[in-house]
Amino acid sequence: MPCDQAQNQLHGYLDGELDAQGAANFEKHLESCPDCERTLAAEETLRNSFQQAALYERAPQSLRKNLLGKLQQQPAAIPFPATRGFHWQWLAMAAAVLFAAFLGWQQLQQPHRLTDSQVVAASLVDAHLRSLQPGHLTDVESTDQHTVKPWFDGRIDFAPPVRDFANDGFPLLGGRLDVVGGRTVAALVYARRKHIVNVFVEKSQPQSGWNGSGEAQGYHWLAWQRDGFSFCAVSDAAAPDLGQLQQLFLSQ
Repeated sequence: MPCDQAQNQLHGYLDGELDAQGAANFEKHLESCPDCERTLAAEETLRNSFQQAALYERAPQSLRKNLLGKLQQQPAAIPFPATRGFHWQWLAMAAAVLFAAFLGWQQLQQPHRLTDSQVVAASLVDAHLRSLQPGHLTDVESTDQHTVKPWFDGRIDFAPPVRDFANDGFPLLGGRLDVVGGRTVAALVYARRKHIVNVFVEKSQPQSGWNGSGEAQGYHWLAWQRDGFSFCAVSDAAAPDLGQLQQLFLSQ
């Protein structure tokens, strides 16, 4: 399947609109085309971010009661006047009601808007979940940092700092390329007892560096910056374990 045909079918595949044969052909193309695979991953991340952004909220009962109370204050029946102004009066009343509803909705939305760090964290957790699917964890599988680090040469425009912390309980498993927020990043894969830890690395962005910590979908994340790089560790391991891994990176 040529890339241009795959690109045309990408959204159909993402929405589950392809038949079984078409989906199988598309998946076979992904096995040999990293560009299409990265594009698909970026689209999945964008969709998941919108789904988790909680952009829809039901209006509270207090707003409904307030609007109904205002309507009940109007006369029960208004005789049909023979003037042209009648229609404009009703349009003005309808516009006022809609405007009040809109203001109430805006006030309700304000506390639920996600911060930039929460949106980035959601994308990173999504990338971590994708990596746990069979065959997606590593592009280069090795416990040798001198094998993993050169693998990134020519594949991204920076050299991520790769370290093996096996002596400290975080053995290196390998690395891969991933897509976060539409940007290609490096992912370093570590083990922590029976847990997988992804450490995502990118060049620090002036407008939005990765910082902070939290939990999303049952996974912990911890982000920091150093030496012009942004790091974010994601895992279902305990939060103190991620803090220990962060200190190992900071001490190098």
